[in-house]
Amino acid sequence: MTPPEAPDKDAGIAPPAVSVCLETLKKRGDFLLAARARKQGTKAMMVQGRERDDGDPAIRVGFTCSKKVGNAVARNRAKRRLREVARLVLPGQGKPGWDYVLIGRKEATAERDFEDLKGDLKFALKRLHSNGK
Repeated sequence: MTPPEAPDKDAGIAPPAVSVCLETLKKRGDFLLAARARKQGTKAMMVQGRERDDGDPAIRVGFTCSKKVGNAVARNRAKRRLREVARLVLPGQGKPGWDYVLIGRKEATAERDFEDLKGDLKFALKRLHSNGK
């Protein structure tokens, strides 16, 4: 059974490409490689980005929040917001073949207006991609 928000395949409606082009970083080594790459801070988050050399065109993204952000509830809320912002922004603003790590900030990530959060990520991506090229 498909979820109610999923498009009807029988009606000829294709699912959105958003979920297809984003992959999640899961290995510690990938996070460490991103930590040594370019960084751009904003009020609500720190964004780390690096271009991979493996030829895979997928956009990969990872999320992290330290205990400085707060208890488990606060960290999970911040990560949920970062995941949603990445889902909305990265397919259009991210570059294929890049890894991004979004790091939540104390209080700001969980409480910042959602439109401002999207603007922060767009700004950080623009700065990351303009540096070094």
